[in-house]
Amino acid sequence: MRSALVMAICCAFLAACEQPSMKQDTVFTYPDTEQNPVVDVYFGTEVTDPYRWLEDDMSAATGAWVDAQNAVTFAYLDTLPQKQAFAKSLARLLDYERESAPVDEGKYTYFRRNSGLQNQAVIYRLNAAGEESVFIDPNILSEDGTTSIAALSFSKSGNLAAYQKSEGGADWRSVEVVDTESLEVIDQIDDVKFSGLAWQGEQGFYYSRYDSPEGNELTAKTDHHRLYFHQLGTPQSADRVVFGDGVDEKYRYVSGYVTEDEQFLVVYASNTTSGNRLFAKDLTDPDSELVTIASDETADVSIVFSQDGTLFAETNRSAPNSRLVKFQLDAPQQWQDVIAETEHVLNVSAAGGQFFAQYMVDAISQVKQFSLDGQLLREIALPGPGDAAGFSGKAKDTTVYYSFDNYKTPSTLFKLDIASGESSIYRPSKAPFDSDAYVSEQVFYKSKDGTEVPMIITHRADLDPEQVHPTILYGYGGFNISLTPSFSSAMAAWLEAGGVYAVPNLRGGGEYGKAWHDAGTQMNKQNVFDDFIAAAEYLIASGITDAQHLAVRGGSNGGLLVGAVMTQRPDLMAVALPAVGVLDMLRYHTFTAGAGWAYDYGTAEQSKAMFDYLLGYSPVHNVRAGTEYPATLVTTGDHDDRVVPAHSFKFAAHLQAKQGGAAPVMIRIEKDAGHGAGTPTEKIIDQYADLFAFAMANMGPDL
Repeated sequence: MRSALVMAICCAFLAACEQPSMKQDTVFTYPDTEQNPVVDVYFGTEVTDPYRWLEDDMSAATGAWVDAQNAVTFAYLDTLPQKQAFAKSLARLLDYERESAPVDEGKYTYFRRNSGLQNQAVIYRLNAAGEESVFIDPNILSEDGTTSIAALSFSKSGNLAAYQKSEGGADWRSVEVVDTESLEVIDQIDDVKFSGLAWQGEQGFYYSRYDSPEGNELTAKTDHHRLYFHQLGTPQSADRVVFGDGVDEKYRYVSGYVTEDEQFLVVYASNTTSGNRLFAKDLTDPDSELVTIASDETADVSIVFSQDGTLFAETNRSAPNSRLVKFQLDAPQQWQDVIAETEHVLNVSAAGGQFFAQYMVDAISQVKQFSLDGQLLREIALPGPGDAAGFSGKAKDTTVYYSFDNYKTPSTLFKLDIASGESSIYRPSKAPFDSDAYVSEQVFYKSKDGTEVPMIITHRADLDPEQVHPTILYGYGGFNISLTPSFSSAMAAWLEAGGVYAVPNLRGGGEYGKAWHDAGTQMNKQNVFDDFIAAAEYLIASGITDAQHLAVRGGSNGGLLVGAVMTQRPDLMAVALPAVGVLDMLRYHTFTAGAGWAYDYGTAEQSKAMFDYLLGYSPVHNVRAGTEYPATLVTTGDHDDRVVPAHSFKFAAHLQAKQGGAAPVMIRIEKDAGHGAGTPTEKIIDQYADLFAFAMANMGPDL
């Protein structure tokens, strides 16, 4: 019966493709989604969840639902007029050689390179004679290119390396240890998640892991993180718990870091994604204990560098835009400013025994160089307005590398002489994209409450200002994350096709420090949605686009943004593209590490006021029967163990059941894919070709 249904839908879609636009009165028939209501009670209020069964993403019933939805979705997507053109454009724009900055480790210099359309970048190395060889090629680890390598870490000598291996995009990973001379894998541990790898000498390394979850590891709650030390050559079961096993040491996020001089073990511990406790141990004293540096989670504090027993830390404690301080471990609360707070948000890195202060000025990079005692040495001259990233290295380095790009300028790698501050191009971009043919302009607009919000708008220079244009409005607005200008070969395909790309810096992000972040959290979350709505209204009022040619897009917390805005203002856009979104705000904290997001969101159990607020905007709970929603393509991965796919499943089911208009509402579920990290190039091309073709097909009839 399903096959007949899919064939009928395919025929309808093929007929529709003969028209210049897919936007018409097509009747879409979706797979039946059974309703099996579960009722929860919050502060005396009953909330019905008809699709709770879709939370069991490993069940046969959910698997059948996924297959049925994908059959309908791909049958539609495969007939869209511009899909193949976008796929070719994306393949061309991604088909160029890309390399990372080089890093010296032991006798070799390591770097990553993607020759163009390789699914994963290959890790190469150069010996002293400059001879190049492959160190690790992730592309041979799986047939479909979905196995990726992350968190590569070398021992002090460079003779040993540990790296994390992710399969299918999952956050759960294994760790392999390789002898860098023989390239033989000499050790392995499993079930690692949200972890760094920090070597202590040549004996072993620190890593973090959760207790094995009960039930499905892709969805089960992970609530107790511990820091372990793994001694090479011993079974993982013998690994020593370093932190997180005491009565008062239960944290959701724990990580360990060994300073470059190997004098200190630094331990970070937190229960949310904002604020952390900080501890350190003197590794030169076998009898030393962990010393408390920050005893609460009301601020962020992280170690940047250490030298001669002095620790340097970046913190926003008593400095919302952050500052750099120094202290001794025997007086851990006696902080002295090295780089004081300014009006701009600070992020500090170290290289060559100096500090590089990276400031955000309206989301644009400004970089200054300081000595260890806080003396300003110079401002680093950058190529123009954009994002500069890097400036990190070892204390002995005489040069440091950084990349520079913006929305219309592909990333170029620069080499900076630390002594003089002079930069030179180390590797120019080989991207087949003509930056000079495009313009990227920053504007400021007022949100609902009068707050000024910056936005960068990028498009072809020859676009007719008297016409409206297909526009993607992209946003995030959360978790103190800043959207700085960055080039995307995928978005370049949209720009080449005559599309406009607009990115506002919404409250909830980190562009203007802790105050900007807090203004978009918990019972201030509506500010984020209002900022995004105001951005759309600005684009429409300016004549760049109109509601019939506007698509809104965002992923993860940005998926929540899209879900909330499309349910609050469905009239404002033609297309909605929520990706891997947090969409059930009453239950998000019951899955994986979701409880750690409570700083930004609050929880339904927190208070009646918080429950009412969450219920008021939760996308899953605010789809209204009979409302005309925009054409919607929900996207997720079946192995997403960060924002579980049930969010997207339930949202799509509600939309399909209640859509009051003619526009399609579909869900695209990528198999063997997670939250996005490590996605193979082949899948990236397919995903973006579908997104762009879907957007164009459901905009105005003149496209």
